[in-house]
Amino acid sequence: MESVEIEVDTSSSRIVDLTGEVVRFCRGHGDGLVSVFVPHATAGLALMETNSGSEADLVDALEDLLPRDDRYRHAHGSHGHGADHLVPAIVSPSLVVPVIDGQAALGTWQSVVLVDLNVDNPHRRVRFSFVSG
Repeated sequence: MESVEIEVDTSSSRIVDLTGEVVRFCRGHGDGLVSVFVPHATAGLALMETNSGSEADLVDALEDLLPRDDRYRHAHGSHGHGADHLVPAIVSPSLVVPVIDGQAALGTWQSVVLVDLNVDNPHRRVRFSFVSG
């Protein structure tokens, strides 16, 4: 297995497109699987269409599901930060994509994105791991 970790700054966007990094990581490999994992308690990963307004729609939907208020028992950090700790229960912290002849087998409109609503920590790590098939 080959594995690398990258750093991602989410200070300017709650949804960060990682597709280019995934594609670059898969180049030179044969057939197998690429695992993408974010080792954080307040972030997740998704496959979605980007640059169509969907990113803002996803942020809005998550904020509707997880309002930033004082209802959470997990109550440190910024106002409503407890909601951030529920994000990975809804948006998985990992995903797996097939790789065929060194190319991530994503659908036409699929992009790999990091989802991070946590304004307290904009510095994220993402791990890519390739397993040969």
